[in-house]
Amino acid sequence: MGVYTNVQNDVFSVFSNVAWTDLNIVTYPANSIPVNPGNEFLRISILPSGNGETKDSISGLVMIDIFIASGNGPKRLYELADILDTHLRNKYLTVNTKASTQFYTSTMRDSGKDPDNPALYRAIYQIPFNYFGVM
Repeated sequence: MGVYTNVQNDVFSVFSNVAWTDLNIVTYPANSIPVNPGNEFLRISILPSGNGETKDSISGLVMIDIFIASGNGPKRLYELADILDTHLRNKYLTVNTKASTQFYTSTMRDSGKDPDNPALYRAIYQIPFNYFGVM
């Protein structure tokens, strides 16, 4: 497989893992339409942005939009960001034995009410990654 597919497989393996699914947090990839996502969910985007150290390496960001019900304060945003850190921050994920995706330190910014649905409040969680291909 190629580097982009491998990064995608690594990232989405986190959200299909039992440790994540047991949390019952609705999570879906960007450019998909969830059926009844409710008033709390995550939307994941993978943004490759640069070359890595070899021709089989890339770097970038995983950006996760966190949506919660509007009007309840920011507490749940921070709880969800902490949960994401537990599963991503400083982790190495491996597609196969010859390649891996490494995550670093995350950031989160409050984005306010969602312009598409004012009943939702949104924050953006970002975490940089490097995918190291076969050396």
